Amino acid sequence: MEKRIINPWQWQDQRSYVQAVEVSQPAGTLYCSGQTAIDAAGQSSTADMRTQLLLTLQNLEQVINQAGYEPRNIVRLNVYTTSTEELMACFDVFQNWVAQHGMQQATTLLEVKSLFETLTIEVEATVVR
Repeated sequence: MEKRIINPWQWQDQRSYVQAVEVSQPAGTLYCSGQTAIDAAGQSSTADMRTQLLLTLQNLEQVINQAGYEPRNIVRLNVYTTSTEELMACFDVFQNWVAQHGMQQATTLLEVKSLFETLTIEVEATVVR
């Protein structure tokens, strides 16, 4: 796989994403369903945003790793939240996770009216190798 990052500006660097990612010659592409803070027994979390974000990212990593891919090769993240204000208060969790994996991904953040049951955050990813 060859990956090229397109950033006409520099301001997005402080927000842990890039404007565009071009991928050529991928050996495979993994499209992940939205992952949330649901435990292994299928129970939706009732915890605060920070705790839900940590479990959501852990669940996303588990799906990616089980498929034989690596989080560092995420090229697209869509983030859905019921409160951008609450998410921004714990955005360091997201930024640390991105930095930990050396990711450079295109990201879209959307505030939505609601998610399944008691969930406050959902993250879907596209991963290549």
